[in-house]
Amino acid sequence: MPDETLPVTALQRLTGLEPFPEPSIVPVQAPVVLMHGFGVGASFRRGGHLHEEALHLRSRGVKAIAPNVAPYNTVRSRTATWNDRLAHVLEQTNADRLLLVAHSMGGLDARYLISKMGWHEVVDVLVTVATPHHGSAVAQLVLDQPETVRRWLADVADWVGTHVLEDGSANIRRALEELTPAFVENTFNKEVPNHPEVDYYSYGFQAGKGTSVPIDPLFQYFNRHLYEQEGPNDGFVSVESARWGQYLGTIDADHARQVGLKSRLAGSFDSNAFYTSIAQMLVENGH
Repeated sequence: MPDETLPVTALQRLTGLEPFPEPSIVPVQAPVVLMHGFGVGASFRRGGHLHEEALHLRSRGVKAIAPNVAPYNTVRSRTATWNDRLAHVLEQTNADRLLLVAHSMGGLDARYLISKMGWHEVVDVLVTVATPHHGSAVAQLVLDQPETVRRWLADVADWVGTHVLEDGSANIRRALEELTPAFVENTFNKEVPNHPEVDYYSYGFQAGKGTSVPIDPLFQYFNRHLYEQEGPNDGFVSVESARWGQYLGTIDADHARQVGLKSRLAGSFDSNAFYTSIAQMLVENGH
């Protein structure tokens, strides 16, 4: 016979059983496409920059997909690939609407898709995460390096960008030119306005100089340079440059932490929880 003197609460603690032990469902109505940014460093052995975050969202009931495109190419080139990727998502999910959540350069790609390639007919919302909507002084800093450095960087990055994907391509020098403040402000933003039928939200991030948030030593040089030019930043994109549409706030984390990379020398940040909070925000706003 069971020991009737054993308190029920103690037994529950012992077994760890709850009525609904799984994480709650986040009932987003349309598939969520996570769009990655510039570079490939966060993709090695991880399925892609935002692959793990997409899998976590799936565990919360969200139809989340994180495709990969060329990491070192221009917006126009990347969006040609994104166009095919998004069409595949619609076919795969049998959906007629999409919600886009874009990190870094992916936000510029998404804006171009919506404004210039007709995706406003399908996309209801774009949420950008540390996107350089006004460019980044880091891009100009790299372009200002000696020609021998630029040539070496271009050779390596273009080879990696071409071979890392089956349909890969690369033009890192031109891509960097299109990420400079001068180009984004004077050309891109004028040619790629917001579409009135799409809701735009944005987040900025900060770490390192000017904050109390640790940043990985690998990013300190860019972080200091960008701080002098644009103020608080995450090592690649400043808070001010990330502001676009309805600004949802500034979060403490560097650029690498935003895609799930961890470092004992940098501040802690839960990227899975962050992207889940975006999904929850979308639900609260009727999506």
